[in-house]
Amino acid sequence: MGTWRRSERRIKAAQFPRAEDVARVRLRGQPQHRPRHRPYLASCEWVRKGEPLCLIGDSGTGKSHLLIALGTEAAMAGYRVKYTLATKLVNELVEAADDKQLNKTIARYGRVDLLCIDELGYMELDRRGAELLLQVLTEREEKNSLAIASNEAFSGWAKTFTDPRLCAAIVDRLTFGGNIIETGTDSYRLAQTHARAEHTTG
Repeated sequence: MGTWRRSERRIKAAQFPRAEDVARVRLRGQPQHRPRHRPYLASCEWVRKGEPLCLIGDSGTGKSHLLIALGTEAAMAGYRVKYTLATKLVNELVEAADDKQLNKTIARYGRVDLLCIDELGYMELDRRGAELLLQVLTEREEKNSLAIASNEAFSGWAKTFTDPRLCAAIVDRLTFGGNIIETGTDSYRLAQTHARAEHTTG
Protein backbone atom coordinates (compact mmCIF):
# COMPACT_ATOMS: atom_id res chain seq x y z
CA MET A 1 0.00 0.00 0.00
CA GLY A 2 2.86 2.37 0.86
CA THR A 3 4.52 1.89 -2.53
CA TRP A 4 1.23 2.49 -4.35
CA ARG A 5 0.60 5.69 -2.40
CA ARG A 6 4.10 6.97 -3.15
CA SER A 7 3.52 6.28 -6.84
CA GLU A 8 0.22 8.14 -6.69
CA ARG A 9 1.93 11.12 -5.06
CA ARG A 10 4.66 11.20 -7.71
CA ILE A 11 2.08 11.01 -10.52
CA LYS A 12 0.07 13.83 -8.93
CA ALA A 13 3.22 15.93 -8.43
CA ALA A 14 4.07 15.53 -12.13
CA GLN A 15 0.87 17.44 -13.02
CA PHE A 16 -0.07 15.40 -16.06
CA PRO A 17 -3.21 16.74 -17.77
CA ARG A 18 -4.75 13.26 -17.97
CA ALA A 19 -4.01 9.61 -17.28
CA GLU A 20 -2.28 7.51 -19.94
CA ASP A 21 -1.16 3.88 -19.88
CA VAL A 22 1.99 3.00 -21.81
CA ALA A 23 0.59 -0.46 -22.54
CA ARG A 24 -2.30 1.12 -24.43
CA VAL A 25 -0.26 3.59 -26.46
CA ARG A 26 0.58 2.16 -29.85
CA LEU A 27 4.31 2.47 -30.37
CA ARG A 28 3.89 0.47 -33.55
CA GLY A 29 0.83 2.37 -34.74
CA GLN A 30 2.75 4.32 -37.38
CA PRO A 31 5.23 3.11 -40.03
CA GLN A 32 8.05 5.02 -38.34
CA HIS A 33 7.58 3.25 -35.01
CA ARG A 34 10.05 0.53 -34.23
CA PRO A 35 8.78 -2.29 -31.99
CA ARG A 36 12.23 -2.53 -30.37
CA HIS A 37 11.67 0.89 -28.78
CA ARG A 38 8.78 -0.34 -26.62
CA PRO A 39 10.65 -2.48 -24.06
CA TYR A 40 13.52 0.02 -23.73
CA LEU A 41 11.28 3.04 -23.22
CA ALA A 42 8.84 1.21 -20.95
CA SER A 43 11.72 -0.05 -18.79
CA CYS A 44 12.67 3.57 -17.93
CA GLU A 45 16.31 2.64 -18.53
CA TRP A 46 16.70 5.83 -20.58
CA VAL A 47 15.54 7.85 -17.55
CA ARG A 48 18.06 6.08 -15.32
CA LYS A 49 20.81 6.93 -17.82
CA GLY A 50 19.71 10.56 -18.12
CA GLU A 51 19.05 10.28 -21.85
CA PRO A 52 16.81 12.71 -23.76
CA LEU A 53 13.77 11.55 -25.73
CA CYS A 54 12.25 13.40 -28.69
CA LEU A 55 8.80 12.53 -30.03
CA ILE A 56 8.31 14.14 -33.44
CA GLY A 57 5.18 13.98 -35.59
CA ASP A 58 2.09 15.72 -36.88
CA SER A 59 -0.92 16.58 -34.73
CA GLY A 60 -3.04 13.58 -33.78
CA THR A 61 -0.28 11.01 -34.15
CA GLY A 62 0.00 10.19 -30.45
CA LYS A 63 2.99 12.26 -29.28
CA SER A 64 1.35 13.68 -26.17
CA HIS A 65 -0.28 10.34 -25.30
CA LEU A 66 3.12 8.65 -25.43
CA LEU A 67 4.88 11.48 -23.57
CA ILE A 68 2.38 11.32 -20.70
CA ALA A 69 2.35 7.52 -20.64
CA LEU A 70 6.14 7.27 -20.43
CA GLY A 71 6.24 10.01 -17.80
CA THR A 72 3.64 8.14 -15.77
CA GLU A 73 5.65 4.93 -16.11
CA ALA A 74 8.74 6.73 -14.81
CA ALA A 75 6.81 8.14 -11.83
CA MET A 76 5.52 4.67 -10.99
CA ALA A 77 9.11 3.39 -11.17
CA GLY A 78 10.15 5.85 -8.49
CA TYR A 79 11.45 8.78 -10.52
CA ARG A 80 10.54 12.40 -9.90
CA VAL A 81 8.71 13.67 -12.98
CA LYS A 82 7.39 17.06 -14.10
CA TYR A 83 5.12 17.70 -17.10
CA THR A 84 4.66 21.13 -18.66
CA LEU A 85 3.73 22.81 -21.93
CA ALA A 86 6.63 24.55 -23.67
CA THR A 87 4.89 27.94 -23.69
CA LYS A 88 3.97 27.63 -20.01
CA LEU A 89 7.56 26.79 -19.10
CA VAL A 90 8.98 29.73 -21.06
CA ASN A 91 6.43 32.14 -19.59
CA GLU A 92 7.32 30.92 -16.10
CA LEU A 93 11.02 31.44 -16.81
CA VAL A 94 10.43 34.97 -18.13
CA GLU A 95 8.40 35.88 -15.03
CA ALA A 96 11.06 34.34 -12.77
CA ALA A 97 13.78 36.37 -14.52
CA ASP A 98 11.75 39.57 -14.06
CA ASP A 99 11.28 38.73 -10.36
CA LYS A 100 14.96 37.82 -9.95
CA GLN A 101 14.00 34.22 -9.16
CA LEU A 102 15.46 32.65 -12.31
CA ASN A 103 18.23 30.62 -10.68
CA LYS A 104 15.78 29.17 -8.16
CA THR A 105 13.28 28.25 -10.90
CA ILE A 106 15.92 26.66 -13.14
CA ALA A 107 17.26 24.68 -10.18
CA ARG A 108 13.75 23.42 -9.41
CA TYR A 109 13.33 22.14 -12.96
CA GLY A 110 16.84 20.74 -12.86
CA ARG A 111 16.16 18.57 -9.81
CA VAL A 112 13.45 16.32 -11.28
CA ASP A 113 14.60 13.05 -12.83
CA LEU A 114 12.45 13.49 -15.93
CA LEU A 115 11.16 16.75 -17.37
CA CYS A 116 8.42 16.30 -20.00
CA ILE A 117 7.90 19.30 -22.30
CA ASP A 118 4.85 19.08 -24.54
CA GLU A 119 3.91 21.10 -27.64
CA LEU A 120 7.41 22.38 -28.35
CA GLY A 121 7.29 24.03 -31.77
CA TYR A 122 3.66 25.14 -31.71
CA MET A 123 4.59 28.77 -31.06
CA GLU A 124 7.49 30.98 -32.05
CA LEU A 125 9.85 31.86 -29.20
CA ASP A 126 11.76 35.12 -29.17
CA ARG A 127 15.46 35.23 -28.41
CA ARG A 128 14.94 35.77 -24.69
CA GLY A 129 12.52 32.87 -24.36
CA ALA A 130 14.85 30.58 -26.30
CA GLU A 131 17.83 31.60 -24.17
CA LEU A 132 15.92 30.85 -20.96
CA LEU A 133 14.79 27.47 -22.27
CA LEU A 134 18.37 26.67 -23.23
CA GLN A 135 19.44 27.37 -19.65
CA VAL A 136 17.01 24.72 -18.39
CA LEU A 137 18.24 22.21 -20.97
CA THR A 138 21.87 22.95 -20.13
CA GLU A 139 21.17 22.52 -16.40
CA ARG A 140 19.87 19.02 -17.10
CA GLU A 141 22.38 17.99 -19.79
CA GLU A 142 23.91 14.54 -19.21
CA LYS A 143 22.49 14.48 -15.67
CA ASN A 144 18.71 14.12 -15.81
CA SER A 145 16.38 13.05 -18.58
CA LEU A 146 14.31 15.32 -20.74
CA ALA A 147 11.44 14.25 -23.01
CA ILE A 148 9.82 16.56 -25.56
CA ALA A 149 6.94 16.26 -28.01
CA SER A 150 6.96 18.45 -31.13
CA ASN A 151 4.86 18.75 -34.26
CA GLU A 152 7.88 20.08 -36.16
CA ALA A 153 10.79 18.08 -37.55
CA PHE A 154 14.15 19.42 -36.42
CA SER A 155 14.63 20.94 -39.87
CA GLY A 156 11.64 23.19 -39.18
CA TRP A 157 12.68 24.36 -35.73
CA ALA A 158 14.11 27.57 -37.18
CA LYS A 159 10.47 28.76 -37.29
CA THR A 160 10.22 28.27 -33.52
CA PHE A 161 13.71 29.40 -32.53
CA THR A 162 14.43 32.31 -34.83
CA ASP A 163 18.06 32.69 -33.74
CA PRO A 164 20.04 30.05 -35.71
CA ARG A 165 22.74 29.74 -33.03
CA LEU A 166 20.21 29.14 -30.26
CA CYS A 167 18.24 26.75 -32.45
CA ALA A 168 21.35 24.65 -33.14
CA ALA A 169 22.30 24.63 -29.44
CA ILE A 170 18.81 23.52 -28.36
CA VAL A 171 18.64 20.76 -30.97
CA ASP A 172 22.10 19.59 -29.86
CA ARG A 173 21.00 19.40 -26.21
CA LEU A 174 17.91 17.40 -27.12
CA THR A 175 19.48 14.92 -29.52
CA PHE A 176 22.97 14.16 -28.20
CA GLY A 177 22.94 10.57 -26.98
CA GLY A 178 19.17 10.55 -27.10
CA ASN A 179 16.23 8.63 -28.51
CA ILE A 180 14.18 10.00 -31.40
CA ILE A 181 10.75 8.58 -32.19
CA GLU A 182 8.86 9.73 -35.28
CA THR A 183 5.12 9.27 -34.84
CA GLY A 184 4.42 9.96 -38.50
CA THR A 185 1.91 12.08 -40.38
CA ASP A 186 -1.26 9.97 -40.26
CA SER A 187 -3.61 11.14 -37.52
CA TYR A 188 -5.05 8.13 -35.71
CA ARG A 189 -7.45 10.51 -33.99
CA LEU A 190 -8.88 11.43 -37.40
CA ALA A 191 -8.91 7.78 -38.45
CA GLN A 192 -10.87 6.85 -35.32
CA THR A 193 -13.38 9.62 -36.01
CA HIS A 194 -13.90 8.34 -39.55
CA ALA A 195 -14.25 4.77 -38.30
CA ARG A 196 -16.92 5.80 -35.78
CA ALA A 197 -18.79 7.77 -38.45
CA GLU A 198 -18.75 4.80 -40.82
CA HIS A 199 -19.94 2.49 -38.03
CA THR A 200 -22.82 4.85 -37.21
CA THR A 201 -23.97 5.17 -40.81
CA GLY A 202 -23.22 1.57 -41.74
